Amino acid sequence: MIRADASARMGAGHVMRGLALAQAWQDGGGSVMIAAAELPPTLRNRLVAEDCQIEAIGATPGSASDAHETAAIAECVGAEWVVLDGYQFDGDFQQRLKDEGLRVLAIDDYGHAGRYPADLVVNQNLGADERWYADRAPDTRLLLGPRFALLRREFADAAGWERTIPEVARKVLVTLGGADPDNATLTVIQALGRVAVEGLEAIVVVGGSNPHLESLEEAVRRSSARIELPVDVTDMPALMRWADVAVAAGGTTSWERAAFGLPGLVLVLADNQAGIATACDSAGLDWNLGWYKAVDAQPLAGVLHRLIFDHACRRGMAQAGRQMVDGFGARRVTRQLVEG
Repeated sequence: MIRADASARMGAGHVMRGLALAQAWQDGGGSVMIAAAELPPTLRNRLVAEDCQIEAIGATPGSASDAHETAAIAECVGAEWVVLDGYQFDGDFQQRLKDEGLRVLAIDDYGHAGRYPADLVVNQNLGADERWYADRAPDTRLLLGPRFALLRREFADAAGWERTIPEVARKVLVTLGGADPDNATLTVIQALGRVAVEGLEAIVVVGGSNPHLESLEEAVRRSSARIELPVDVTDMPALMRWADVAVAAGGTTSWERAAFGLPGLVLVLADNQAGIATACDSAGLDWNLGWYKAVDAQPLAGVLHRLIFDHACRRGMAQAGRQMVDGFGARRVTRQLVEG
């Protein structure tokens, strides 16, 4: 059973990581229940299509009542594990589930819970540090680093695929999360119109929870660039194979792009993305542009233009990503669940 939420403000990342783990568990013959207090209709439909059962949580997310409901549902369906993905699930929440006799996997990004009674803790990010989990139970196991990146099963196909690095990158993929509540995507569309590269084309992905579709459609109509604006894309691997370069948010998308060796520019849209973006830049996977609020269209266009023509840099980014992420992280995590 997976306990995670999604909304226009928080995005869909926690639930999508859960989906990756759900798929790997199903591939091993298991069944999955998703329990959520918040879940947009488009994402609910996606989970149902993936043969996940859905159960609503009525309590305030992260509260003692939430833990009680979660435990009751898990016990009702006979769940072998409860997976927690969300910053509202602190050490007390984990302990309440443990006290009910449940085995708990906590998915984490930066040690937010402080205390970790969970049986397993997964932090898939580059730079994940064991010291963040010093206050953990004696038998808590840590699975740290991109080797455990929770990518959906379609990203495993990246292992047998080779990227061609063109001299000039003319195909740009823009993906800034499932929600993008502050509309950073609009700035990127404006920047694309200022990149003077012959034959440039862009696909700007809009998440199903994005509240700004109308303004983005208007910006595309006004732009001189050749831009497509698909909504609620389900086959991101196909777009990552198509693209030569990306403009993306930090977070799980970084590991998805790494699996396909897709070089790019990263904008930080949330606090939890800052460390990931910095670490990926240092490792040569991306260029980190920092907080989106500090990035205007004209400077962004200039940096994108530079990367488009920097063949050697893009090749290095692609190689670094493929060496770091192979797409099988979710399988490794479920193997740990089966074994323990």
